[in-house]
Amino acid sequence: MSPVAKPPLRTRLVETDEFVTVTEIVPSHGLALDPPARRSLEAARALVEDPRIAAISITDSAGGHAMASPVPLAEELLAKGQDVIVHVACRDRSRNALLSLAWELEARGIRNVLAVSGDHPVEGMGGLSEPVFDVDSVGLLALYRDLVNEPGPDGAEHAPGLFLGAAVSPFKRLESEVVLQYLKLGMKARAGADFVIPQLGYDARKWDELLRWMRLHGIRLPVLANVYVLTRTVARLFNSNAIPGCVVSDELLAIVERAAGGPDKGKTFFTELAAKQVAIARGLGFRGAYLAGHSLPAADVDRILALAETFAPDWPALAKELQHSPAGTFFVYRRDPATGLGTDELDPRYARSLTPGARARARRRGSLAYRANRLTHDLAFTPGTPGYRAATRFYEAIERYHLSRPAHVLEHAVKVPLFDCRDCGDCSLPDVAYLCPESQCPKGERNGPCGGSHDGICEVLPRPCVWVRAYDRLKPYGEELTMLDREPVLVDNALRRPSAWANTFLGRDHYGREAAAAAARDAAQAAAQDAAKETRA
Repeated sequence: MSPVAKPPLRTRLVETDEFVTVTEIVPSHGLALDPPARRSLEAARALVEDPRIAAISITDSAGGHAMASPVPLAEELLAKGQDVIVHVACRDRSRNALLSLAWELEARGIRNVLAVSGDHPVEGMGGLSEPVFDVDSVGLLALYRDLVNEPGPDGAEHAPGLFLGAAVSPFKRLESEVVLQYLKLGMKARAGADFVIPQLGYDARKWDELLRWMRLHGIRLPVLANVYVLTRTVARLFNSNAIPGCVVSDELLAIVERAAGGPDKGKTFFTELAAKQVAIARGLGFRGAYLAGHSLPAADVDRILALAETFAPDWPALAKELQHSPAGTFFVYRRDPATGLGTDELDPRYARSLTPGARARARRRGSLAYRANRLTHDLAFTPGTPGYRAATRFYEAIERYHLSRPAHVLEHAVKVPLFDCRDCGDCSLPDVAYLCPESQCPKGERNGPCGGSHDGICEVLPRPCVWVRAYDRLKPYGEELTMLDREPVLVDNALRRPSAWANTFLGRDHYGREAAAAAARDAAQAAAQDAAKETRA
């Protein structure tokens, strides 16, 4: 019997008001031979016949472990009429490899991509694998945004471009982590994201906060609620932060432990918990549920979706009950005692921290070194200032007289001890509150934090996330909410080793190019105004 194709995920999310279901499969070592992989594959094949399943999502070496490529399985499912989402991680690929992969996906008919930076490698043949992270998830979205929807050589339109998904991590404990995740989501939306899948957590108030932030900030993208069917083992892993971005609080773990001690080892509890989440997600206004679990059988998916229908009328009460964030978790919005969810008003404590007096007190506590960096930038690195123009003339002369090397040595003498500079040549110090993302972020994130930090600590190294530190530096100056209001930074690797200062003042790096473009726009606007005055005269 020939396969009957389901409507594409894009159609179901964009052109209908259907509450869709997406399920996940995790390729394993040796996809065809590994028993867990076989079970996942069998479940995926069974779900093809379920009309409720809008897409099957296939991960890309999740957790930093080397896995089989998602592409062969995606092709098999597409041939059976089942739409798929293929995860694409930046961890192992340069931007050229990412472009090549996009063209391969397009040629194979794979249109839905979840763009992620990816977890840091945790293993490799003969030792730890070397990560790439040439671009991050925002850069990947920008690379893929307009890739395959241009007219062909004969003038005919190609099929619509890639349908791009983005991740966000609302289940963080610190203000800096939470707000930065929302700010980065805004940047992802501007970079080309078409839909959103949050990372894992078990708090309806956090789900409500994410949707509320998006609505209040004009981010109008469909969101799929991430519902992971727990087991005792998985809950322990999430609670210990063994899987970056996945959160199970101590309170929820205690409930899980009690349930897992029952005759069915918690099977009924875990199924009902997932079904309640699906019901809550639908009631809150999510466009669908992203249903995942370790080798989740098709029968369990069917049971969860059926139970969710029975729970649907009671979703407000369930949402008030299902709130398991870790103690001390920050919330942007004030809690409504009646619903247990948020309101459109800021949380009072957060609102107080935004007042001029609170910011002034925080500035007085700030470091003198950071104030000096700000002053230096204002005097010498701000386009249009006398210092910037003088520095530009200086570096033009330096290059004219072939004195770049001694000038570069002088730059190193300043930047290495102060910033641990790694000589990338395309400097982001002004973007990250004068903290170097090359030396202080293992993924080199230039466009906001990844989703892996835990209580402000990097997922790879036991030190504070550089973006959390940047947020804390900028907040006293009222600049934290605009720190990602810019175009994505894609580092030009051709600039490595030459002087970053020369690259800035001569318009070669991203900062210098932006300054030159702004100056050109100002000149064009001034010329247009002069022309208009002459016309009126």
